[in-house]
Amino acid sequence: MARRPSRQGSSNQGNPPGGGASGGGAAGGASSAPASPPELVVVTRPETALRASAGRFHAMSGQSTDTLQALLSDHGASMRPLFGPTEERVAAMMSRSFGEASLGAEPVDLAIFYTVDAPAERLEALQSDLLAQDLVDGAYVKPGAEPPAFLNDMAPTPEEAPPSTPDYSSRQLYLDAAPAGVEARWAWTQGGGQGAGIRIIDIEGAWRFTHEDLGTTQGGVVGGTPSTDLGWRNHGTAVIGEFSGDINSIGVTGIAPEAVVSAISIFGAVGGSARAINMAASRLGAGDVMLIELHRPGPRFNFEGLGEQRGYIAVEWWPDDFAAIRAAVNRGIIVVEAAGNGGENLDDAIYQAPAAGFPAGWTNPFRRGNRDSGAIMVGAGAPPPGTHGRDHGADRSRLDFSNWGALIDTQGWGREVTTCGYGDLQGGTNEDLWYTDTFSGTSSASPIIVGVAASLQGMARARGKPFLTPAQFRNCLRSTGSAQQDEPGRPATQRIGTRPNLRQLTTCAFGSGQDYKGSEKRIKRKGAV
Repeated sequence: MARRPSRQGSSNQGNPPGGGASGGGAAGGASSAPASPPELVVVTRPETALRASAGRFHAMSGQSTDTLQALLSDHGASMRPLFGPTEERVAAMMSRSFGEASLGAEPVDLAIFYTVDAPAERLEALQSDLLAQDLVDGAYVKPGAEPPAFLNDMAPTPEEAPPSTPDYSSRQLYLDAAPAGVEARWAWTQGGGQGAGIRIIDIEGAWRFTHEDLGTTQGGVVGGTPSTDLGWRNHGTAVIGEFSGDINSIGVTGIAPEAVVSAISIFGAVGGSARAINMAASRLGAGDVMLIELHRPGPRFNFEGLGEQRGYIAVEWWPDDFAAIRAAVNRGIIVVEAAGNGGENLDDAIYQAPAAGFPAGWTNPFRRGNRDSGAIMVGAGAPPPGTHGRDHGADRSRLDFSNWGALIDTQGWGREVTTCGYGDLQGGTNEDLWYTDTFSGTSSASPIIVGVAASLQGMARARGKPFLTPAQFRNCLRSTGSAQQDEPGRPATQRIGTRPNLRQLTTCAFGSGQDYKGSEKRIKRKGAV
């Protein structure tokens, strides 16, 4: 993947929704996933109560919209609500959602966000003209989103897969007892600990739901049009394998294999990350889990000396993504967000300055004293030295590509993750039989936290306890777990948080006491205790 020269995303504008030149078929090598198209987002002033939907274009406040309409017409552009078919429907959805959760969270107004459909080459000029309009509080071009996965350039081995796939679960050391693992094997002995009754939606670009080890609790793609690019498809398949690999005698086992997993693509009709997040929230409820496997170039990306994806940051820095995440959290949904592979200190003062066109009231969400999306932010830590014969530094130390800072709540394995996809562990010409030993990045770290969340929520359900709220889950993650370790040049003061420990999280969530088996029998299967 070539380095993208502009944080406004101009170099991404030629990428078709189905993928780019780096795509490939099942027999090809892995590819870097092309970014989604850039997006021009408009934030209107709430007091104007603009109505730009259902054949209307007027302000309920009585202010004239003639100049804004003429501007859009001159640029061959149109404007529509970002989060729903009409402003009234967006407001009604938000009213229902906020009433459901009772989390004490400040509501967000999604009805003031609009997307502008215009020729790609006109986006930046149109942005500048829109900012001069009285009805407009903000107008910004978001760079295209990518999976936090530049490390994953693995290619499938040429040898065809054997008649039956081996059991690779012994290589999934992240399932093991703490501190190396997250105590998933112990959690499977607990009622609900496999995630039964919990729904998960993964947001990114593409998946291989026909994979042999993803056949039992899969809901498939429920929104958007998956990219045809091999890089996106390998990435999504590897992500889902970590928490949803089937219970059987082959391949891998997911951390929460009984949770029902679906996916929403940012390509096609969904048209971007914020809308995908909002669509996922509409299909989930309190106690469910959403995963955002995306990042994009931030304000430092143009600086000299930065390599591939250096300077990339978590998507919540952009106002519409923040609002969509906050709205989902207000419903009681646990949102897990990759911190990104930018190697950035998210406490840096550079993130205090708004990007060009951000609305006047914007404040930096990377400092939660300003405002808090409510998401669980995940960094990437090193696995135990010697895992798969390789050494990436001290166990649980920050990997050099991982973003870090006070914002980061917890860490997962950022190297050596065994899961579905890519084909460097088991390859051949059939993608449905591919496995990898080396999935990496905040991409591989975040699904581990999703599995932990679904396992814990499944236990709550089995015990007849209330689901953990997003805030409760975050507090337990921050107060338990295996501590981050120092590595030369990457001290523990560069915070990525602790590695989760499901035994400790269970005590934090439900109090001390005997292990709870409920009506569930001990599971005799691969890798189980």
